[in-house]
Amino acid sequence: MVDSQKLAVLGNPVAHSRSPQIHQDFARQTGVELDYRKIVVPDGKFHEVAGDFISVGGVGFNITLPCKGDAYDLAELRSKSATRSRAVNTIVAGAAGGIFGDNTDGAGLVRDLTQNLEWKVANQRLLVLGAGGAVRGVLWDLLQAGPQYIHLYNRTSSKAIAVVEQLGDSRITARELDDLEQGYDLVINGTSAGLSGKVPDLPENILGKHSHCYDMVYGSGTTTFNEWCLSTSKCEVADGLGMLVEQAALSFKLWFAEEVQTRELIVSLRETTRPMS
Repeated sequence: MVDSQKLAVLGNPVAHSRSPQIHQDFARQTGVELDYRKIVVPDGKFHEVAGDFISVGGVGFNITLPCKGDAYDLAELRSKSATRSRAVNTIVAGAAGGIFGDNTDGAGLVRDLTQNLEWKVANQRLLVLGAGGAVRGVLWDLLQAGPQYIHLYNRTSSKAIAVVEQLGDSRITARELDDLEQGYDLVINGTSAGLSGKVPDLPENILGKHSHCYDMVYGSGTTTFNEWCLSTSKCEVADGLGMLVEQAALSFKLWFAEEVQTRELIVSLRETTRPMS
């Protein structure tokens, strides 16, 4: 009998997490025997909980809020994406040289945009909304996709400025509300405002008929942000469910060196998804 590979998602809360369902689908595709758990991390206990899981044979784990910074500290080796974002969402426990940490969020976003949605990022003019952990985790990978530039807007401008300074790339700049341009090619919402039914206070002219709008949250219907985009310009919209699946596929590849198919799973999850971050 083949021993199951022990994996988990660590965070607080994790009850809503789709990670076990997603990775069990990947396991069926590849023939991997998988034991994937949800583990709640009490405040201040991440290193203890992670260490306990590794000690009982955990080969790796995903990390959700609010523990991605703690996972960054735990990692002894880090990918460029993790280093740039200072956040880790995937740990490989048995990597040569020590515990390896990666952040697959940004690459998952780019894969969803360019492969699933077939939207362009290269040479496009991007506006990204927000400066929290979700946004910091994807900006470096967005830059690697070759946009013409990225404008970063956050209601508290000092936070956006700090994120830009950390990245140190001339293609990304922080912008005030009255400095935003008209008709961006791609607008990505990385704020959580939509979860409470709110839309960031934005000028309508940031959108044009050619614009594409992407909300990093997702739900069973159109998100609040995407509803605003549709009512403003009739542009194309998408939410973050595809990003969720694509970042998971990249995590699975880190653990098992296996490529998986994602499109049918995204469709299946879409049919059963309720609103969440």
